[in-house]
Amino acid sequence: MIQNPEFAVVQLNEHGIEQAKYIGRIFDDLLEDLKRSCLVNSREFALAKTKLEEACFYAKKAMCNKPEHKKEGV
Repeated sequence: MIQNPEFAVVQLNEHGIEQAKYIGRIFDDLLEDLKRSCLVNSREFALAKTKLEEACFYAKKAMCNKPEHKKEGV
C-alpha cells in the first residue's frame, strides 16, 4: 500500500481524460510552432523540446490532482 499520495496512481474520469488530451494538444501545437521558427537539428532545440515534455508531464500531473478529474471510488 502506498503511504504517500504523490506516488499513487490516479484514474481519471471522462472529463479528466479530455483535459489530459487538451493539455497534450496545447504542447503539441507549441512544439509545431517552434519547429517552424527554430533550427530543429540544434542542441538548443533538443533542450527546448525536452523541457516542453517535462512541462507537459507536470501540467498533466497538476490537472490529475483536481478532485473533479478523478474517477469516483478509486
